Amino acid sequence: MVSLRTHLRELAKLRAEVRAERDRRYAEVSVEREKALKIKEVADLAALQLAREIQTYKDEKANELRSQIERERGTYATQNDLRAAVERMEALIKPLSDYVLSQQGRGALSSAMIGWLFAAAGLAVALAVFVTR
Repeated sequence: MVSLRTHLRELAKLRAEVRAERDRRYAEVSVEREKALKIKEVADLAALQLAREIQTYKDEKANELRSQIERERGTYATQNDLRAAVERMEALIKPLSDYVLSQQGRGALSSAMIGWLFAAAGLAVALAVFVTR
C-alpha cells in the first residue's frame, strides 16, 4: 500500500502536469489566434485595396461615359431645329406639289373625256349593229 504522503505527492505532481498541459494548450491557442488575426488583417488590407481599385475603375468609366454624353449632346438636333428644317422643306416642296396636283387634275379630266368618247363609240357601234340586223 501507498502512504498518504506519497499519494498526495503524486496528486500534486499530476495537478502540476495538468496545469502545464493546460497552459501549453492556452499558449498554442493564443499563438494560433494571433496568426489568424494577422491573416485577417492582411486579407482586410487586400480587400480594401481591391475595393479602392474597383471604385477607381468605376469612377473612370463613369467619367468616360459622362464626357461621351457631353460630346454627343452637341451633335443632336433639338426639336426647334427639326421643326424649322421641316418648315423650310415644306416651303421648298409646296410649288412642286401644287404643280403636280394641277397636272393630275388635267390628266383626270382628259382621261374622263377619253372614257366618255369610248363609251359613245361603243354605243354607236352597238346601235349600228342593232340597226343593221
